[in-house]
Parts: sequence; structure tokens; C-alpha cells
Amino acid sequence: MNPPFEAPEFEHLSYQVEDRVAIVTLRRPQALNALNQDVLVELANVTEVIAQDPEVRVAIFTGEGRAFVAGADIGEIAALEDVFAAREFAILGQSVFNEIAALPLPTIAAINGYALGGGLELALACDLRVASTKARLGLPEVGLGIIPGFGGTQRLPRLLGRGRALDLIFTGRHLSAEEALSLGLVNRVGEDALETAKELAAAILKNGPIALALAKEAVGRGENLDLQEALEIEADLFGLACATQDMREGTRAFLEKRTPQFKGE
Repeated sequence: MNPPFEAPEFEHLSYQVEDRVAIVTLRRPQALNALNQDVLVELANVTEVIAQDPEVRVAIFTGEGRAFVAGADIGEIAALEDVFAAREFAILGQSVFNEIAALPLPTIAAINGYALGGGLELALACDLRVASTKARLGLPEVGLGIIPGFGGTQRLPRLLGRGRALDLIFTGRHLSAEEALSLGLVNRVGEDALETAKELAAAILKNGPIALALAKEAVGRGENLDLQEALEIEADLFGLACATQDMREGTRAFLEKRTPQFKGE
């Protein structure tokens, strides 16, 4: 028998697992959970923990206090000495968010307040976004004389289209939760972002974990290919799904009119 999984402790965030859902909470409320290098490193470390935790099937990222993440730490950006240091800071943020995006399980951003700049870029690295009715979202970097550097110029156009993305990037304006929902920037809006995210996670958890991972892989690998190449990837992954015990359990449960008991096998 394997020993129980023990997650390390973090200084700027908390990690807990509830009913197979990992909840990562950024905890710098005095700085509106702004992302500095230390926080980015901890996010990279907690992402590795999520990937290794055998109990986790869905991950939720959120923030403590009145912000999800208000952006990158402006003081740290202002102190960057040259183009090379700034580039390395951007690459650090991009690499961390790439690791979150690459997790082989569904991820949800529970946006409880401000999600600006790097905060919105963190949310964009998640598969799904849930916002509270009080949330405010945007990429205001051009107002500081810089541009989004943690993936915003690339992920936002892929999600919303070029025109809508450039509108938000050029103006730097803040969106309400309802406008973000109408644009497709967020998937759901609720009074309490975390509770709404947990409800979404519960709906996801009813399904086969291998199927969820393969579905995410199919979308991710195919979205930038031509249709025929993408369909071939889908067919390959469909074949892999059909070779699992979960498929046998799922189809048997359907035919027997009962709830499937997936084991991730």
C-alpha cells in the first residue's frame, strides 16, 4: 500500500483537496494577490503537486480577499533593469501558466474579484472560468506603457477572436462579469465564484477521468491544426478511450440503467 500523499506547505498560497477537487488559493490579500517571482515559483510547485496527487480529478484556482489576482507585481516590474531581465520575467510567467494549461485534468479559475493583467492571464491558462457577480476582468497593461507578457496577447485572441481581444488590450478597460459572460470570456457567473466553481467541478466529476484527460488533449492538440489533422488526433484518442476499463464500465452502466463507477483505468 502506498503511503498517503502529503502536499508541502506554501508561503503565499494554500492547497487543499475536497472530494477529489484540488483548491489552490493565492494568499497575498494585502497586495490583492499580485504575482511576483516568489508567487510564480510557488504556482509552478503547486501545479506539480496537483499532477502528482492521485486523489485529484479537478483543480480550482482562486484568490483570498477581494481579488482573484490583481495583476503582476508592479513594483517588481518597475525595478526590471533592462530588456533581458524583463524578457526573463515574462518567460517565467509564461512557463508557469503553460504548466497549468498542460495539466491532464480539468482546471477552473474561480474569479472572486479583480482579475487584471497577470490575473486574467492566469485565468486564461485554466480550461474554464467562473466569475462572481462582483468580478472585474481586463488586461490594462498598455496604460502602464507595457503589454501583457504572461500569455494574454496569445490566449485571449484564441478564445475571443482577434477583434474582441484587441479591443480589450488596446483600451485596457475592465469588464463586468456579465459582459465577460456575454463575450465568452467566462463560462458561468454566480454570487460566490468558488461555490459555483465547486458545483461545476461536481458536474465534471461524474464523468470518466481518462475520458476527460483525453478530451482535453484532443482539443488542445487539434485547435491550431487543419481540420483533417485534428480529426485524426481525435480518432486516435477515441481509440485509446475505447481500450479502457472506464469505457466498459460506462457503456455497461448505460445499458443497465445505473450510475457508472469510474476508476480511471
